[in-house]
Amino acid sequence: MNRPHAKNSLGNVFVNELFRALESLRYDDKVRVVLFKSQVKGVFCAGADLKERAQMSDTEVGHFVHRLRSLMDEIAALPMPTIAAIEGYALGGGLELALACDLRVAASSAKMGLIETTRGLLPGAGGTQRLPRCIGIGLAKELIFTGRQIDGQQAFSMGLVNHAVPQNEQEDAAYQKALALAKEIVPRAPIAVKMGKLAINRGIEVDIASGMAIEGMCYAQNIPTRDRQEGMAAFKEKRPPHFIGE
Repeated sequence: MNRPHAKNSLGNVFVNELFRALESLRYDDKVRVVLFKSQVKGVFCAGADLKERAQMSDTEVGHFVHRLRSLMDEIAALPMPTIAAIEGYALGGGLELALACDLRVAASSAKMGLIETTRGLLPGAGGTQRLPRCIGIGLAKELIFTGRQIDGQQAFSMGLVNHAVPQNEQEDAAYQKALALAKEIVPRAPIAVKMGKLAINRGIEVDIASGMAIEGMCYAQNIPTRDRQEGMAAFKEKRPPHFIGE
């Protein structure tokens, strides 16, 4: 993300650009991990573009927030793993974008918060749903009701991020850690990883018996793959597997 004049805030043009990027990624079988990062120093995403929002009618606001919610759903629905690398501020819609990712890595000095109640708003792009699923209902209510900002280390202690790392001189410590995570995922069997993501995402929303059925369906899709055969052959031959995503 590289919108320095507006701190990567989610304006109409930027949201359209993100939709187009997601569309190209969704069907690219060569992409095994998607990393969300900022090119703007000190900020991941400052949330909604409130200057633009102030020019909208009530009806236009409703339509735009619905579109923003759809954007986060599209990120969450990407078939491959997604990682948010949070170096600086991730506020409001910026944190909602990170919450739509599978994994989050933050610099310990990063600042995060669903600050909408400090602006007379409430989270409208998935924050009220994804935050409690991530850190629990009690903590989510506290953060949303107060609009409080927390740093990367606090976020890690709550389970909001997978890793909190000390910031470096280049101010890309979170990106470097996220990149290391991505490099750890890339060699794994892509279809198995995608099916694992699907089973978790769908299964967590239902009772465990239904979740087991979902796991079974996902597992069945992986059985006929060449990668499964390669994994078995590599184990038998005592060599590293080479997965091709088929």
